[in-house]
Amino acid sequence: MARYTGPVCRLCRREKTKLFLKGTRCESPKCPIEKGRPPPGEHGRGRVRESEYLLQLREKQKAKRFYGILEKQFRGYYTEAARSKGITGEELLRICETRLDNVVYRSGFAMNRAMARQLVSHGHFQVNGRKVNIPSFRVSPGDVVTVRSRSQKIGRIIENTSYAEGREIPDWLGSNLKQMAVEVRALPERTQMDVPVQEQLIVEYYSK
Repeated sequence: MARYTGPVCRLCRREKTKLFLKGTRCESPKCPIEKGRPPPGEHGRGRVRESEYLLQLREKQKAKRFYGILEKQFRGYYTEAARSKGITGEELLRICETRLDNVVYRSGFAMNRAMARQLVSHGHFQVNGRKVNIPSFRVSPGDVVTVRSRSQKIGRIIENTSYAEGREIPDWLGSNLKQMAVEVRALPERTQMDVPVQEQLIVEYYSK
């Protein structure tokens, strides 16, 4: 499974916005964005000419990094979204939102998507009673995601659910942290996806 293994705070600095890639650190004063640190690289502090192409590229990169998806898979999602009957940009984000690793994170079982991806890969979750260890597995309305019985005593998962009790869970998910289960109530609408991107710029980027 291909994934980014470099420093994640560098990605937030590159996109000049919080991508919430490091759990509680992103909500603390230690966050580089809170400190006002410049983008990485030799020319990070210099002025960059913002062309139309650059804006489109940055939105695409921002979305990829927000969900932890690499280029080949993300482009495949765009192709699928473009073939659907809905609005391409919203369909693209909806595909990313309904990935199992994202659902695990949104439900409060993990501190960030990278941790959620690892927990899913290690086989700690079930979908409708069947073990699923593929982070990109897509859930559908009516699906129930649960922590496997033998995994419910893992300290990390217990710690995550305790922290998540004060976190807001999206309306399209029905999370029961005490029973370590979450039901997918419906497909998310755009207003329910707090993704800091302008999806139309991504569509324009890939449409060229």
